[in-house]
Amino acid sequence: MTWINFLHFYQPANIDGYHIKEATEKSCYRVLRALEEHPNLKFTINISGCLFLRWEELNYQDLINRFKKLYQSGQIEITGSAAYHGFLPLLPPEEIKRQIIENEDILSRFLEIDMNKKKPKGFFLPEMAYSPELAKLVKDFGYQWLILDEVCCGEIKKGVVKKDYQTVSNHSFESLVLDKASGLKVIFRDRKLSNCYVPEKILSLLTTSKEKNKEQIFITATDGELYGLRHEDPLAFLEKIAGQAEIKTMTISEYINEHNILKEVSLHPASWETTPLELKKNIPYALWSSPKNKIQKNLWLLALLAWQIVEKNSKDENSFWARWHLVRGLASCTFWWASAKDFRKVFGPLAWNPDEIERGMNELIRAVRSLEDGATRQDKLQAEKLYIKIKTAIWNKHWTKHWKK
Repeated sequence: MTWINFLHFYQPANIDGYHIKEATEKSCYRVLRALEEHPNLKFTINISGCLFLRWEELNYQDLINRFKKLYQSGQIEITGSAAYHGFLPLLPPEEIKRQIIENEDILSRFLEIDMNKKKPKGFFLPEMAYSPELAKLVKDFGYQWLILDEVCCGEIKKGVVKKDYQTVSNHSFESLVLDKASGLKVIFRDRKLSNCYVPEKILSLLTTSKEKNKEQIFITATDGELYGLRHEDPLAFLEKIAGQAEIKTMTISEYINEHNILKEVSLHPASWETTPLELKKNIPYALWSSPKNKIQKNLWLLALLAWQIVEKNSKDENSFWARWHLVRGLASCTFWWASAKDFRKVFGPLAWNPDEIERGMNELIRAVRSLEDGATRQDKLQAEKLYIKIKTAIWNKHWTKHWKK
């Protein structure tokens, strides 16, 4: 049995420090220790650039150095991404490029990666949010592969939409293909398996049907916080996997290197939470931009307005701080927390939190407020009007629909 496991470590750049400390102590160190104690265990990992910056601020240099050692030894593979976890399909290309470049600069500094000689081969799209145009942009940066959710691939057949995981029944796809739009290689995670506590399920598959599963390849991808923060794993299933000779782990690039001839396919725009029903309705990013969600629609109007105003005033004497706030407001969390989707069945929360929506929205308005040029007065007033409209809608929805329920 081969297990290919991808972990995504991220905390918003503007979140309170104690949240980062909790996730770091419970999850990052948890995974780190398992890897250090079991050199045969191999993972592919994305660590968002903004998390490295917060680790530095919070004095986690030891943690950074230990991840660097694992990377340099080849036990873990690191991917590229966008530094501040923006929801890339809905952002202007110029912003996407800046965040990719900044993420590369951060990886170079903290992991001592020479981007000219040893650039990461893989790229993680935040929220696994794919579009053909975005994939082409990633390819232009020299990356070779993406990891996506299985829902992006192939023909969605008529069948049952499984209620527990919102995934496809009778959905046939290959685990590794060539994206027709970009030429990137694409590996697909198994969504149903990824929505469990993965090590426990992998061991269960091994012990219940060894003959059936011994030649199989299982590909999973989750937030790194699943390990420790969301699920404590008191029975140490992760360590038990490392002790099983029948289970081989490998990085994504190692797996891809074993396959030379790939089927070329056209992929659906989607994320790692998109349902088949949403695809059929042409709403590939419903969790972050649903046409029925007025708060999200207005949040995007504010986000793009703030981006345009900051761009237009790039020579402003306070442009550094304007952009500092802007990238934090553009993080996918700002929009995710307005979706109100219930993730409690898959180790997550109810995705509704007015304070977290406001956290991102406040960064967007502060980006505009930061500009010093008197010529920005009308732009400021326009942004403030939209900001007040959204804030009123958020709290009206909270007190009337979600509070005490």
